[in-house]
Amino acid sequence: MGSSRLPGKVLADLCGAPLLGRVLERVRRARRLDDVVVATTGAREDDGLVAVADAAGARWFRGSEHDVLARVAMAAQEARADIVVRIAADCPLLDPDIVDQVVAVLEGRPSDLDYVTTDPPATYPKGLDVEALYADALARTHRMATSTPAREHVTFFLYGEAPQLFRSFTLSDVEDNSRERWTVDTAADLALVRVLYEDLDLARCGFGYRHVLAHLRRRPSLRAINAHVVQRDPRREA
Repeated sequence: MGSSRLPGKVLADLCGAPLLGRVLERVRRARRLDDVVVATTGAREDDGLVAVADAAGARWFRGSEHDVLARVAMAAQEARADIVVRIAADCPLLDPDIVDQVVAVLEGRPSDLDYVTTDPPATYPKGLDVEALYADALARTHRMATSTPAREHVTFFLYGEAPQLFRSFTLSDVEDNSRERWTVDTAADLALVRVLYEDLDLARCGFGYRHVLAHLRRRPSLRAINAHVVQRDPRREA
């Protein structure tokens, strides 16, 4: 709830439900996930996130507000996860098929991969980001990472500070669609996502990202809604 760019965004209304609820709906369509945990903070203002998780039948964990890496690592430990799949709560256009593809790559190569991601380098639209890593890789990251960006961005140590310590793989799209911006960091981002949900009836239909992409190609003017928004880069904060 304490987002600096759009406070309260995860409980913003998106076609009659909280944005977080829409994310959970899409996450639950992934076939390779055994459990879903909302990792939030102990702050009173985040009580509403716990209520949304309860309503969606998801588990929740409450931890540090600023040390997000510790929060995620402890949530994974409590859930007794062997593989941890990390998805941002501000991505209501998440594609469950991409989630399954990322997990399948990691599960299929347990002897030579620690971590599979869609970014970096990015080829999918921003807002479809998925990361999967073995629990021991997350534990190592939690133990070794010390910088502020690494503690805030969870996997930044793994791919941005000490990539030589981990065996990584990036799942790429068949074409570069990374200029598409579908995450919700600002009011403009939220406005675009609301239009897409209304246009495509996404609250009822679980369309994948190619359906959304085709719609934007038919109506390219929609991209102007949030074209001015600049994505934060943890590498510039380090």
